[in-house]
Amino acid sequence: MEAFKKRLTEYQTFLEKYLDETCFVYDSEPQKELFSAMRYSLLAGGKRLRPVFVFEFCRMCGGDWKAAAPFAAAVEMVHTYSLIHDDLPCMDNDDYRRGRLTNHKVYGEAMAVLAGDGLLTAAFSRLSDAPYSAETRIKAVQILSQCAGELGMVGGQVLDMESERRDCTEREILDIQSRKTSALIRAACFLGVLAGGGTGEQMEAAGEFASHLGLAFQIRDDILDKIGDAETLGKAVGVDEGKNTFLRLYGMDTCQALVRQHTEKALGALSVFPERQWMTELAGWLTDRTY
Repeated sequence: MEAFKKRLTEYQTFLEKYLDETCFVYDSEPQKELFSAMRYSLLAGGKRLRPVFVFEFCRMCGGDWKAAAPFAAAVEMVHTYSLIHDDLPCMDNDDYRRGRLTNHKVYGEAMAVLAGDGLLTAAFSRLSDAPYSAETRIKAVQILSQCAGELGMVGGQVLDMESERRDCTEREILDIQSRKTSALIRAACFLGVLAGGGTGEQMEAAGEFASHLGLAFQIRDDILDKIGDAETLGKAVGVDEGKNTFLRLYGMDTCQALVRQHTEKALGALSVFPERQWMTELAGWLTDRTY
């Protein structure tokens, strides 16, 4: 466990420093309020789960994980933009995120929308400047755009909003979560394999891992929304009580079993990676977390 925590801290610390030193530091540009709003949410901390996946899958494929920092940052920018927009009054209307006021509560709704827009756009600029071949950078843009856009995360958000009008079936909830949560995790894992020069078999395995872990992660999130503590989580609890979630569909005991089942399937997909022990520990930590 000590070795696991050490590598996790190394990844997180490296990413925090990279974001702070390289993202939206424009001394000569006049739109400073925009940069302030973008950095406010981007540098708000958190588990940095998606960048960690980029780094570790790159390492597992034999690549230099530090060189993958632009890919990791791009995924985190997209994730952060989605949180800013999710918190808006027209969406989930949340006041707190990661233990402090949400972006629109500090900067206003219009600036929060623009900060999210800026982060999304900057993510693809970051990919295009990454230290890889043109072919690799184009593939990276394709991966992130497909996973984050209308066929991925954005599409999942739309399905989630539409589902609030009625009770959903298991298939419909899977359709929501495989896009809303799992898609961006898939992007992170794919980008890590891409940065590390992995094989097609490893790319496919990373996708299977991400799909199952994303579901396990989301179901655990639903459980924590019910039993978690707002101070520990850094956000309000009970906000999903009226939504179509696996917890609402199946109940607590079945959901806890589903977390275990999807985690086991995710770990099974890692068999094509010779060095997978650390990722195995990470998956277990994420799906048994209390925050």
